[in-house]
Amino acid sequence: MIKAVFAGSFDPPTNGHLDIISRAAKLFEKVDVVVSVNPDKKYMFTQEERVSMLKELVSSIKNVSVHAYTGLIVNYAKQNNAKVLVRGVRSSNDFAYEFELALMNQNLNPEIETVLLQSKEKFAIVKSSSIKELAKFGGDISRMVPPLVEKALMEKYSK
Repeated sequence: MIKAVFAGSFDPPTNGHLDIISRAAKLFEKVDVVVSVNPDKKYMFTQEERVSMLKELVSSIKNVSVHAYTGLIVNYAKQNNAKVLVRGVRSSNDFAYEFELALMNQNLNPEIETVLLQSKEKFAIVKSSSIKELAKFGGDISRMVPPLVEKALMEKYSK
């Protein structure tokens, strides 16, 4: 059984994230979606909120589970017997960053491979930080995030 890990901050989860998750679920027997927790980073949504949203969003995909983790994702993969790290790539800038990250992870654990999945064209500009900015100023984000996330963002900004 090949188990994969798809990690990110998911602040907030986007349609692009969900596309990568559903495609990875077709390629691997099990996919752990891991909400990465960086104690030095400020998030709009708490760890619990992000995990909860993702669990609801992927509940129909039987071979996907959602977890939170603080630390190196390559260590999470080893501890959970995953052999693959899945990463989404939207642009050449993403590719350069992900390439370097894959090399670093390969040095940390050569047993774990990184697989890059390119975004679909319609998700190439979908970026969590841009979505938050659009939502803050009342922009239409309905094509970029699921309704659950859109509602959560609007609630955050109405406070």
